[in-house]
Amino acid sequence: MKVYLVSLGCDKNLVDSEVMLGLLQEAGHSVADDIDDADAAIVNTCCFIGDAKEESINTILELAGRRTSGGLRRLVVTGCLAERYAAEIREQIPEVDAIVGTASYEDIVAALTTEGEYESLRPLSYLPEPKTPRAITAGNYVSYLKIAEGCDKCCTYCIIPKIRGPYRSFPMERLIAEAERLAAAGTRELILVAQETTIYGTDRYGEKKLGELLHRLCRIEELQRIRVMYAYPEEIDDSLIEAMASEPKVCRYLDMPVQHASDEILRRMGRRTTCADIEAIIAKLRSRIPGIVLRTTLITGFPGETEEDFAELEAFVKRVRFERLGCFPYSKEEGTAAAKMSPQIPKRIKERRRNVIMRRQKQICSEYSGSLVGQTMPVLVDGYLPEEGVFTGRTEGDAPTIDGAVFFEGPSSLLSGDIVPVRITAAAEYDLTGEVVNE
Repeated sequence: MKVYLVSLGCDKNLVDSEVMLGLLQEAGHSVADDIDDADAAIVNTCCFIGDAKEESINTILELAGRRTSGGLRRLVVTGCLAERYAAEIREQIPEVDAIVGTASYEDIVAALTTEGEYESLRPLSYLPEPKTPRAITAGNYVSYLKIAEGCDKCCTYCIIPKIRGPYRSFPMERLIAEAERLAAAGTRELILVAQETTIYGTDRYGEKKLGELLHRLCRIEELQRIRVMYAYPEEIDDSLIEAMASEPKVCRYLDMPVQHASDEILRRMGRRTTCADIEAIIAKLRSRIPGIVLRTTLITGFPGETEEDFAELEAFVKRVRFERLGCFPYSKEEGTAAAKMSPQIPKRIKERRRNVIMRRQKQICSEYSGSLVGQTMPVLVDGYLPEEGVFTGRTEGDAPTIDGAVFFEGPSSLLSGDIVPVRITAAAEYDLTGEVVNE
């Protein structure tokens, strides 16, 4: 069959989608770039927050209409929404032919080809380890490497442990082999992801192995950049810092979601750290890795957040001055402990507080970007914008899709994935402008 796949949600979901596409291609099926050309459709869903859940449901319903009209021979729903709401999907959207849970994506070929209804919901303790190479969809010069599945942290606002299971590290040898395949296929920037990257190896090897994994990945000649995402602050250890400080290929960049700065709110969130702990690890990172770019994520309006708690958060943002920061109003998710907490904060207050933080951060980002003007920085080429007549790319301080970009002029011979020296000539809040420097 010709299969159209919609991958929703996070980059970890994207890796699962690429694995499924690889399995389907190995079985003789092909990928349709347009739904009108497809015989079957797969929706890899997300339900992390309400907006993601709504997007997943709307996508399924749209494709269900095509299934009813005969435009599709089969409709398969996979991923987090499928895991969490399998029974509801069966009852309310009968056009769905097959449901595949988060630990069951190895069964995608059977889900596509088995006659009648099909359902695969493996135990969440199972760790899929398909041998088939992934099909790369994000552009082969940038790839994600999922180093673990699941999470043990059980933050009170998060449903992930219930739909992704406990933390399970993938074997290091498998990860190295996968990274070598990706590099041979053209990957130049490898981005390490998991629900939490910092405790990689603790379940499998009895100790943290992220630092060792980074050292080994750096030996892969074709790789030029290695980026670490989703690092919990309390789990950052000296082995990780040493690897980031000593390996030129490891980006001086760390995504470290801290969520809040009030000790009381951190306690209610089930986080295992304090504001003082967070500031101490930030100071250590900046001391040991000069020039590091730190990204974080914050939540406003968590149940019980007082004006005093919010004032602590705002003061923390002003004091720490993260180079990159995203802030989101709290989303009440059924099945989580936080959903039962009181008082729940009105939507208008949650959003007002978010807007205050983002206005503050906009000024911080503007000042940081301005400090880069006049510097020459290595920039990875992402593409060319013909209407503007400029290339677009990223410094090592910018992750794809979530951070800023560099817009620059350069020779027409440049290709996506090339890394070139760019002198920064101007800056906005989040983006930079520059020109290639002839070496």
